[in-house]
Amino acid sequence: MIGGNESCTAGPIPMSYLTCLTYVLGEWTGVEHIEDYLSYAVYLLWVLFPLAVVFLLPGVLVILFYTSILLLHIYKRKNELKEAYSNDVWDGAKQMLATLWDGHGRIWHGYELHGAENIPEGPGLIVFYHGATPADYVYFMARLLIQRKRYCHVVADHFVFRLPGFKLLLDVHGVMHGPKEECVSALKKGYLIAIAPGGVREALFSDEMYTIIWGNRKGFAQVAIDAKVPIIPMFTQNVREGVRTLGGIKILRSLYERIRLPIVPVYGGFPVKLRTFIGEPIPYEPNVTAEELTAKTKAGLQALIEKHQKIPGNIFRALMERFQTQKKDD
Repeated sequence: MIGGNESCTAGPIPMSYLTCLTYVLGEWTGVEHIEDYLSYAVYLLWVLFPLAVVFLLPGVLVILFYTSILLLHIYKRKNELKEAYSNDVWDGAKQMLATLWDGHGRIWHGYELHGAENIPEGPGLIVFYHGATPADYVYFMARLLIQRKRYCHVVADHFVFRLPGFKLLLDVHGVMHGPKEECVSALKKGYLIAIAPGGVREALFSDEMYTIIWGNRKGFAQVAIDAKVPIIPMFTQNVREGVRTLGGIKILRSLYERIRLPIVPVYGGFPVKLRTFIGEPIPYEPNVTAEELTAKTKAGLQALIEKHQKIPGNIFRALMERFQTQKKDD
């Protein structure tokens, strides 16, 4: 067996493995002084590695989503588990995934949930600010299920239902397409529903200034009025520092408005501190209009942002908040 400093070829001149490999590559490719090119390639790899990491880290969330889907398929095949749950065969699966996601939130972001007592016992419509990814909502949903045994359905954009392999995950968690009639019916049945009126546009094109991008959307307000339920604003601190987008590039905004697909690159995946804050409910009023209720909801959400988020957001500051010994006051 040949050691790292011993000859790898027979002959009067001994060569190390690296020298031997360089020699073989030079002979095979016919390129002279190939070691200079290799040194340059290694230098580029060293320079570009941090940049590659910040674009690859968000992929961890994708892996977690598909891991969740795989676990659901395994759970589905375990028919003997059905008898363990008298109400819903998927209760155990939801608890399992909640534990998975809550563990990720605790470890990677030191995730905290504040103000859960503001969520009513009965139905309600949670309205939240949409970060670049919905990870903070998933952490919230998991923590709520573990701590309070409450499940929250969510309204998702249509493109989510076209993602390959996601059907089972969406069905198990009752993710909704969002027609008003469907939402009103669910609320009248006593469900808790969450919606981000800004949707994909807010996720991709808001920035570290935490600008609320709702446009003229007020359908959620009409849903709350028709169902006669309160609206509960929700905001997650530092959600823009965890994952950011290149939405400031104008051509990407124009492309999205043309094809309506979220093709804007994201980067980050930084382990910043995440805290979700639940605001005070906006009660149902029989005489309020959808426009008035939309304005009240936007003001309530903006108040949460101004109270709990330092603007502009800063990634380094959000990272340092992981080391704070005291929780931020509610």
